[in-house]
Amino acid sequence: MTEGYATHKISVQNNKKLKKYAVRLLYIALSLILMVGIWWAASAVFDKTYFPSPDVVFNALIQSFDGVPGTGLSMTTQIFSSLERFALGFILAMGVAIPLGLVLGYCPRLNMLVSPALEVLRPIPPMAWVPLFFLAFGALLGPVLTIFLGAFFPILSNVVFGVKNVDQTLIDASKTLGANSFTIFRKVVFPSTIPHMMTGISIGLGIGWMCIVSAEMIGARGGGLGFLIQNCFSNGIYEYMFAGMVMVGILGIATALLGKFIEKEVSIWMGMK
Repeated sequence: MTEGYATHKISVQNNKKLKKYAVRLLYIALSLILMVGIWWAASAVFDKTYFPSPDVVFNALIQSFDGVPGTGLSMTTQIFSSLERFALGFILAMGVAIPLGLVLGYCPRLNMLVSPALEVLRPIPPMAWVPLFFLAFGALLGPVLTIFLGAFFPILSNVVFGVKNVDQTLIDASKTLGANSFTIFRKVVFPSTIPHMMTGISIGLGIGWMCIVSAEMIGARGGGLGFLIQNCFSNGIYEYMFAGMVMVGILGIATALLGKFIEKEVSIWMGMK
């Protein structure tokens, strides 16, 4: 009797999950259909020379994998160039922001010393640094450092916030059990900060894509999606320009979903879900 009830309960839960996913997919499909419909209507109103319809852009996107006119590079090459810069810049941002955020959040005096300088730099848009980055580091590292700066502050802020908001009861209980500062940091503070850290990483992923495309539009060695968009605009082949924009959107969604998946898996691993 008990086993039958448990089986029925699991079946009901699975049905609810399937229904939830079906509803979510339905809304996603409706949203995309609405977006394409608006795009089609706009292309009918505006000059199709510079505002091509979705079918023309889709054909250009398919053809771009054989080669993009005026660039001498295929869409695959452009994608991998952007992904390589994006990965390098984002890994660098995590490698600096996470340890620094943990230290600043855990050491109030050091935080008081460093925070004013960081607060002065934070409001400056990453793109404002691009000319300096290109002059100092060239077209190879300039876009990478732009991504680094764009992702750095969201990750840093969320890590510092996470450390400062660790449940004081857990820290007091650890001290009562005889744990030293390093053990408390390793066993209590760091694990409690991970959800906030993952939120910062998710935000940084979105900002990173905006930064890489903008930086590549100014200049990039070896191509890139931003380079493709700017080059096609200069040559007046707007369907390929839109194809590049569509690919940026696809990659942005893919990385955002990857971030959400990692966040969910980490939450499950930590016993939060």
